[in-house]
Amino acid sequence: MKELIIIGAGPAGLTAAIYGIRAGLDVLLIERYSPGGQVINTYEVENYPGFVEPVQGWELMSAMEGQVRRLGVEIINGDVKSIIKNTEENLFNVELTDNHIHKAKAIILACGATHNQLKIPGETELTGKGVSYCATCDGAFFKDKVTAVNGGGDTALEEALFLTKFASKVYLIHRREEFRGAKILQDRVLSNDKIEPIYNSVVKSINGSENVTSLTLKNVKTSEEKELKLDGLFIFIGYSPNTGFLPEEILNERSEVIVNKEMQTSVPGLFAAGDMREDSKRQIVMAAADGATAALEAYNYVNEMK
Repeated sequence: MKELIIIGAGPAGLTAAIYGIRAGLDVLLIERYSPGGQVINTYEVENYPGFVEPVQGWELMSAMEGQVRRLGVEIINGDVKSIIKNTEENLFNVELTDNHIHKAKAIILACGATHNQLKIPGETELTGKGVSYCATCDGAFFKDKVTAVNGGGDTALEEALFLTKFASKVYLIHRREEFRGAKILQDRVLSNDKIEPIYNSVVKSINGSENVTSLTLKNVKTSEEKELKLDGLFIFIGYSPNTGFLPEEILNERSEVIVNKEMQTSVPGLFAAGDMREDSKRQIVMAAADGATAALEAYNYVNEMK
């Protein structure tokens, strides 16, 4: 039995682990894949405090993971199937998909979010064959080729800029008349000769047999459709919280975990931090702050149990 189990090893989970173990709690960190979360797929991070020059996402998260391991936090791989509170014992049972059960006095949920899909013809069939959700992972495969990015937020703009290091041309497709990303990113995108914005348009289908060969685009104002020939599409249209294993009563209509300012859910001893919680701004520094807050409140909760 552990005093604190943290589920998810992105910025929120790793920070929670640091604060939890330094507070003297017996901590277990459960991660489905490998520590780092979505940030390891980010080419450069230039808004995390303490770095004069931009730092690569994998480097930042590797440093966080190393700090957690140096402090002695136990990290295991596992996919959580359910969390049930045993009211008689006042303990949580965390069941993994391999049916192994871990018990804890307090839980911090830090499972993050997953890339949204367009859910259009050709997307599933051509994923890994020209369709990608990670320019950092797959950009090098498109050297001197024509690509497109679908989206208009910070991530889409950042990934379009990254792709210009490899691709000969990058179309930036957005359903609105202007991008939503930070002005500094918009300025960089619009001043880059390799990037061509396509506004007021949506992707209706991704075409090709063995690999992506073109997109069918529809103008949302005129309803006109056209074919855009290219070699790859990178999709960045937001995220969905990884909350499928949680009870609906702690979720809002967007399936985000409802918390107060202490990151406490309606279930005593159950906390949530980072991208999966309600009103998250999905920024690394804010996820880290959430994790620290949740860990300190979990420490208070465990101490009160004693």
